[in-house]
Amino acid sequence: MLGYATCSLCEASCGLEVEHDGQNVESIRGDSHDPFSRGHLCPKALGLKDIHEDPNRVLYPMKRVDGRLVRTTWEDALSLVARRFAEIQRRHGKDAIGMYGGNPLGHSYAGTLGFVLFHAVVGSKNRYSATSVDALPRLFATYHLYGNQALLPVPDLARTDYLLMLGANPMVSNGSIMTAPGIKQRIRELRGRGAKLVVVDPRRTETAAEADEHVFIRPGSDAFFLLGMLSAIFEAGLEKPGRLAEFTDGLAELRSVARRFPPERVAAACGIPAEKIRQLAADFASAERAACYGRLGTSTQRFGALASWLFEALNVVTGNLDREGGMMFNTPAVDLASLAAMIGLKGSYAKFRSRVRKLPEFAQELPVAAFAEEMDTPGEGQIRGLITVAGNPALSLPNGPRVDQALESLDFMVSVDIYINETSRHADVILPTTFGLERDDYPLLASSMGVRNYARYASALLTPKGDLKSDWDVLTGLSAQILEARGGAGSVAAKVMRGLFSVLKPKHVLGLLLRLGHHKLKLEDLGEHGIDLGPLEQRLPRALQTPNKRIDLAPTALVADVARLDRELAERVNTERPYSLIGRRNLRSNNSWMHNSERLVKGRERCTLLVHPVDAAQIGVVSGGKARISSRVGSIEVQVEVSDELMPGVVSLPHGYGHGRKGARLDVAARYAGVSINEITDDQVIDELAGTSHLNGIPVSLEAIAPTKSA
Repeated sequence: MLGYATCSLCEASCGLEVEHDGQNVESIRGDSHDPFSRGHLCPKALGLKDIHEDPNRVLYPMKRVDGRLVRTTWEDALSLVARRFAEIQRRHGKDAIGMYGGNPLGHSYAGTLGFVLFHAVVGSKNRYSATSVDALPRLFATYHLYGNQALLPVPDLARTDYLLMLGANPMVSNGSIMTAPGIKQRIRELRGRGAKLVVVDPRRTETAAEADEHVFIRPGSDAFFLLGMLSAIFEAGLEKPGRLAEFTDGLAELRSVARRFPPERVAAACGIPAEKIRQLAADFASAERAACYGRLGTSTQRFGALASWLFEALNVVTGNLDREGGMMFNTPAVDLASLAAMIGLKGSYAKFRSRVRKLPEFAQELPVAAFAEEMDTPGEGQIRGLITVAGNPALSLPNGPRVDQALESLDFMVSVDIYINETSRHADVILPTTFGLERDDYPLLASSMGVRNYARYASALLTPKGDLKSDWDVLTGLSAQILEARGGAGSVAAKVMRGLFSVLKPKHVLGLLLRLGHHKLKLEDLGEHGIDLGPLEQRLPRALQTPNKRIDLAPTALVADVARLDRELAERVNTERPYSLIGRRNLRSNNSWMHNSERLVKGRERCTLLVHPVDAAQIGVVSGGKARISSRVGSIEVQVEVSDELMPGVVSLPHGYGHGRKGARLDVAARYAGVSINEITDDQVIDELAGTSHLNGIPVSLEAIAPTKSA
């Protein structure tokens, strides 16, 4: 039979047409009737079939007995977790339980809502997620400028005349904090109508190859480049905020900051000639409708918060925020910004700090750079129990070996996961959930960042194998069990919660949120293929949630942090580790969690170190040879691929690899193991303002260990 679904593997959230018999998938195609994705499909979508059929998948709850994970019942597993967590908190305090949410959690609307409830019940400050190795600087900037971390402007691709893209590769990522399924076609349509795409990146990425112009930049120097552009704009009198000036504060202060960084001063730091910076500034400011968009490369660096602030500021200064063809705020069917404000998650900063290094919280989360040290450093408040939900921090966090050792040292650990992977292999209990086509789907986060307003709901198509629960049922059930294990008033609260959630399901919550949203919809209004809700519209100033309902263009914390840029300009080049390491991803991969699909990982070796020909010749290595790459925290050996798509002095290694560890059960991934880039990323080097991990522009040394014939 034929059913319709939404791909939940990345932010693109493409519509799917699925042939199935209720138990198994026969075929997956793009849904040509989806008004947003328009039949687009990337290779990852077929991975949904592979996950459903994967013999390595955990299908029953498991607990550790005599060092081995064995099958158990849900009643036993949930009761055990609740007892141990309650016991740990009684003995060591609420903060002795840590929580980590991985990237896939954000693609489950039910899991996202359940995790918020679970955190409220546990009450620990030790909450972590993949956000601080990903999007934190964007959220940090939008919270300070617009008053809510969920007010995230996206490029109006359909109407822009000039798109300036920094540190983003949507041809591979399918768009991030920019939901744009079929991005390759959208970019070709953009250029086909005469608009210009300029990509600024240390690597000539797949997106840069499609652009009108690609400009190399030194890793981690985006803040210098953007200040140089702003300085040039102010110097030439090209600023034109237009209607934004009526509700924007801080323009004069921003001008004063930018003028300290003229293009001539920052050119060497960012590797872009001063005249080129001036030209790009003039082109952007003079375009009728322009948008500056930055993503992962601008976030995961030492100045990620500043870079995110400055490209927002560039859009404001030139009048391109909240303007057709510029950067605009989506009008989603579920008003995520209002929901975030209602549940206390619109944003906060430094209300508390981590125990060891005093790193600041953001939106009730601590940065993951503190994760390992909060587990392995003794003392009051040390994490002794941990729950990971759809996450693999042993591979995804900086200084992976330390994270791995810290997980092993815990008193008790539980993983809500579908695999025994590099992280969950340490767990005492594994709680497996439904996934993909086995559960209903609404792209709660992704639809709030769409380049066009849309809404789509999909019912579950497949009957799960084994004995699985939804992530909502696991997290709400565990919350009730923990309350009951505490006794007293907790037992009463647990009884109320069980009664409530016996009738209130995620679908009902979603239906209520749709009725309260911008478009006042009902679930049945969305149909089989979703509905088009129209192009992006102006939303300012009414959407602003700052205390005075005005854009704060010069937030105190961000302006004060500019002093670090001044110091950075005076620092000497690292001669001990003269190369800069950046990451990359592959279209057939999704961080660390799609590597057990044979169809997605087979073929040529993808976990290779890209090295520029000049650098390869200097150390004496060729394609197919091996090199040792070393940082302050460690070294790894990896196969080299010589490529001129990098600027000299920059090397690139994909993230998400490093499989095949003892105790993990990922047979396919182990055959394509690769090496983990996070064995040489440094958990001690962070964005000092926001606490984001430094994953791009890592100082490394490089030496050949096995030069061979060129492949």
